Amino acid sequence: MPKGESVRIAILDDYFDTIRGLSCFAMLSRHDVTIFNDHLDDTELLARRLVDFDALVLIRERTEVREPLLARLPRLRLISQRSVYPHIDVDACTRLGVVVSSDLHADTPSYAAAELTWGLVLSGMRAIPQQVASMRRGHWQQGVGHSVRGKTLGVYGYGRIGQVVAGYGRAFAMDVVIWSSEAGRQRATSDGWAAAASREAFFESSDVISLHLRLVDATRGVVSAADLGHMKPSSLLVNTSRAGLVGPGVLVEALRAGRPGMAAVDVFEHEPVMDVDDPLLGMDNVICTPHIGYVTHEEWNLQFADVFDQINAFDEGRPINVVNPGALAP
Repeated sequence: MPKGESVRIAILDDYFDTIRGLSCFAMLSRHDVTIFNDHLDDTELLARRLVDFDALVLIRERTEVREPLLARLPRLRLISQRSVYPHIDVDACTRLGVVVSSDLHADTPSYAAAELTWGLVLSGMRAIPQQVASMRRGHWQQGVGHSVRGKTLGVYGYGRIGQVVAGYGRAFAMDVVIWSSEAGRQRATSDGWAAAASREAFFESSDVISLHLRLVDATRGVVSAADLGHMKPSSLLVNTSRAGLVGPGVLVEALRAGRPGMAAVDVFEHEPVMDVDDPLLGMDNVICTPHIGYVTHEEWNLQFADVFDQINAFDEGRPINVVNPGALAP
């Protein structure tokens, strides 16, 4: 791929053909761009589709890129995306000379994800989807919800998004308590927030707990059955981060046991969830949304400006946000 020449780019999994309508799409005007609106899992079909492309743009974790696929893409030189990359075999990319560029958006939080989190908090506490469904069935009010004012909001993870959600809690006159790593708790207290006295106290005292951790080896399954068992029967667990933060099947069993009493989730163990018999979808005390925390026009324009900037920088011989510098030619 000679420096400064047009790059053949494949953009995968743009389900609603949104990207070409973003203002930042003009950043790719000099390149040859193909956008795929469907989703393929089959390695053979993906290899046939992508064999002639120089660069891939991935939308979060919708498509896995592993060695069996990479080995069949001899022209591929760059994968550009934003956020974490558990779906990419980075070691294989390095061996095959494929650069992975991913801006982990350390500079700004995802306000879209924080906003959805707060929408789920209010929807869960007031049972808004259930009330709407009741009216559609020809009924009037269905039960009595809960106010958030004066309740305790537990924010698990004091990163960029957790900090914003804590601020929303304060604006709604909630008592906010933080649980995080020791360093995270120190930052929180320095910023004027209360840190829980212990992990057990955090789960026991919170009326709403919102998870805001990155999914890495150290955090996989970090929320255990015992943790959820300490929650109140009236409490709400919100997860807009990653399903893997909770052990497999643990949330379903905890809800069946009545602690917590409610959940609102935007993330699932296996995505996309197409099975209408998924246990979470069948629970009246659970609100499910299809991983839309970052899915707004404003957020996409911000995120894909970074993704496209990585492509142009690579094309100009000055790659940025490189995850695997070993893939760069000497």
